[in-house]
Amino acid sequence: MKTSTASSARAGGALTIGLCLVVALLEGLDLQSTGVAAPRMAREFHLAVAQLGWAFGIGALGLLPGAALGGRLADRIGRKRVLMMSVALFGIFSIATTQVWDLQSLLVVRFLTGLGLGAAMPNLIALCAEAAPPGQRGTAVGAMYCGMPFGAALAAVIGILSPGDEGWRHIFYVGGIGPLLTLPLLALLLKESTHFIAASLCATLEAKEGVVRALFSDGRAGTTVMLWISYLGTLIVLYFLMNWLPSMVLSRGLAPVQASIVQMMFNIGGGIGAIVIAGLMDRIGKRPVVVGMYAGIAAALLALASATGSVSMACGGLLAGLFLVGAQSVLYALAGGAYPTQVRGTGVGAAVAVGRVGSMVGPLIAGQLLALGQSASMLVISSIPLIVIAALGALAVVAKFPRESADGSRTLGTESI
Repeated sequence: MKTSTASSARAGGALTIGLCLVVALLEGLDLQSTGVAAPRMAREFHLAVAQLGWAFGIGALGLLPGAALGGRLADRIGRKRVLMMSVALFGIFSIATTQVWDLQSLLVVRFLTGLGLGAAMPNLIALCAEAAPPGQRGTAVGAMYCGMPFGAALAAVIGILSPGDEGWRHIFYVGGIGPLLTLPLLALLLKESTHFIAASLCATLEAKEGVVRALFSDGRAGTTVMLWISYLGTLIVLYFLMNWLPSMVLSRGLAPVQASIVQMMFNIGGGIGAIVIAGLMDRIGKRPVVVGMYAGIAAALLALASATGSVSMACGGLLAGLFLVGAQSVLYALAGGAYPTQVRGTGVGAAVAVGRVGSMVGPLIAGQLLALGQSASMLVISSIPLIVIAALGALAVVAKFPRESADGSRTLGTESI
């Protein structure tokens, strides 16, 4: 009987992770869509470089309140309900992007799309972290998150296969119809987290005493602050490259098709890094993985900054995606395990929201600096100090990380490695 129950639980957990992977893939497609469509949108709407920066940044601005609200609601009404509302929101407004007529309408629609995208991620992380055994949470979150870069790569493929100035709309049609078609599957097949249900039944005091207590009480203040620092630094660099890498390639005299290939290599590397690096965290420990991945990011940025030809740019993009997206996967796994069930959505949502500040600031500042004549290579090299700060924050989180026994109980202390 116990064996049958365990097998059923594993199958249910695998189904949950699989459905979350599909949503993450669609989210990655939508997040990358503006970057892929940007050159053709700029021609149609006569947008300058600085205005493109606003088009990139406004979607990230929507991610911030979306993540905070989505995470908090997840602890109140459940992960499944909030995820479905988020998917519906970003699906509808992705389709609406195809109907914009100028910069102002584009900014409004992309902000609303960002609200849905932002609210989805904390729920994806919480669902996957709670669907997996304690010793496999990094692998589970990484398996889900690898959908993000693969979805972004799919956006690049759609861009290549959609020639002509009007072809940019195809990306947003796919990015909108896909989520709406996924909603019935989520309604029928996705199960609410049993951890959330148990915590709700217990009606713990901690779940009712507000956001500040959830984030900063019971020894969680240091973890929360360091996690925020790491998210902020990493996402500034990640989203700078996600949005500006195609334009960077074009500025070096390469063709649009080559720019799309470099973007695809970045996202393919990201997909591999998301699952491999987060999976390594469950096998060799958090500290060596964090040290190795941030050292890899610094090396990849140097390689990308010094690249000139299409092959070297593609290799630099592959390495940057491997380590940067892999780092984000690890940070999501750390956030999913750093908070107890009853405040996990709030904790993860707050961390994602702070990171979204970086996802907004990175492309926006880069756009302004590029407009002032700064070279893309200089911007890439200048981002390395941010990576060092992010690494120190992540290591501080690892030092405070609670240990978990095989039965899922948690004890305070540093991780043994």
